[in-house]
Amino acid sequence: RPEGHAMIETRAPSFAVHVFVAGDLAVARQTCRRYCNAVGLCVTVTEAEFIYTGGAERGVMVGLVNYPRFPAEPSAITVEAISLARHLISELCQRTALVQTPTETIWLHAVEAT
Repeated sequence: RPEGHAMIETRAPSFAVHVFVAGDLAVARQTCRRYCNAVGLCVTVTEAEFIYTGGAERGVMVGLVNYPRFPAEPSAITVEAISLARHLISELCQRTALVQTPTETIWLHAVEAT
C-alpha cells in the first residue's frame, strides 16, 4: 500500500470482449485513440499474428472490459466493441473482423456487391 493512501475496492461483474482484425498496428492504435477520445472509452491494443492454412497476417487484438469505475451492461460493451470493430475494418482496409465475448463470437464481414 502506498504510504499515506487509503485503498478502496470497487467491483463490477467481469465481462471481457476482444476484437480481432488484421492490419497495421500503428493505424489500429491511432484508430482506437480517436474512437476512445470521441466516445469516452478505454481499450487495450495488442499486436497479433494470425496464422492460418496457407498464410499469415499481422494484426491486432483490441480488448474491452467492464471497468468498475464506469460499469456497463454486457450488451452495451458488446455493442461498443462491434462499433469499434467496424471502424477498425474501415480504417485498416480490411473486409472482416471477429468480436469475441464470453458467450459468442461475432464475425463481421463485407458482403459482395451483386
